[in-house]
Amino acid sequence: MALKQVSSNKCFEGFQKVFEHDSAELKCKMKFGIYLPPKAETGKCPVLYWLSGLTCTEQNFITKAAFQQAAAEHGLIVVAPDTSPRGCNIEGEDESWDFGTGAGFYVDATEDPWKTNYRMYSYIKDELPKLINANFPTDPERMSIFGHSMGGHGALILALKNPGKYKSVSAFAPICNPIQCQWGKKALGGYLGPDASKWEAYDATQLVKSYSGARLDILIDQGKDDQFLSAGQLLPDNFIAACTEQKIPVVFRLQQAGYDHSYYFIASFINDHIKHHAKYLNA
Repeated sequence: MALKQVSSNKCFEGFQKVFEHDSAELKCKMKFGIYLPPKAETGKCPVLYWLSGLTCTEQNFITKAAFQQAAAEHGLIVVAPDTSPRGCNIEGEDESWDFGTGAGFYVDATEDPWKTNYRMYSYIKDELPKLINANFPTDPERMSIFGHSMGGHGALILALKNPGKYKSVSAFAPICNPIQCQWGKKALGGYLGPDASKWEAYDATQLVKSYSGARLDILIDQGKDDQFLSAGQLLPDNFIAACTEQKIPVVFRLQQAGYDHSYYFIASFINDHIKHHAKYLNA
C-alpha cells in the first residue's frame, strides 16, 4: 500500500514524520504521525501506538505531548493515527463534536450510514499495524498501546479484547465505562444501534470482568481538576473496582489539584508512560 510523506522534521536525532495513505478499512484517505528514533536507522524497534481523544487529529499528540525525547532515549517508534475517517460525505458527520468526524470511538460501526467507513477498531487493530510493519523498521512482536480520553478508552478495549497482542497498556483520563456516560451512550448508540447489550463489547469496565488473558499491568493517570471527571464522563472508579475484583493489576494515579484534561496534563506525565511501556517493550 502506497504511503505519501506529508512532513518530516528532525527531532532529538530522530524524525517526526506524517504520512497519508488510502485506507481499505475506512474507505478514505487517512493520516498518521510516526516518530522514528535514532535507533531505527540501525535496527528494528518496538512500536507504541497512541490513540487521541475527541476532536483530535494526528497532530495533537505529536505537537503538544513532548514525548519525542523519551521515545528517542528508549528507542521506541511511536505511531499516532487520526481519530476517525475524514471526508466521507455522510449526512450528519460534522454536526457535533462528540459524534462523527473526530469521534470514531475506536469501534466498528454496525448501523447505517456509519458502518461502511466508521471501522476504527479494525483499522487500529489490523490495517494500521500491517502498514507500519511493512514500511518501517519495526519488531512486530513488540507492540504496546496508550491513549487519552476517548483514545484511552480505545487503548484499554484493544488491549482487553486482544490478549497478548500488546505488551503493555496505559491511559490518560480514559473514558472507562462508556455504557454509563453521556459521551458513550451517544456514540455507541449511534454506531452500534439501540441494543445496549451490544455496547458492552467496547466497554473496558465490562471487558475486564471477563478478561482471562496474559497478565496486563495497566497504568492510568487522571487529573484531579479534570472537568470531565466531575461531569461523570470518565468513571474511573467503576473500572478500578472491576480490576480489583478480577485481581488485574492497575496503577491509578489521581494527580493533584490543578491538573485537568488538557495536553499540559499529558505532557507533565508522558515520560512516566514512555518508561512504563519501555519496561515491557525492551524486556
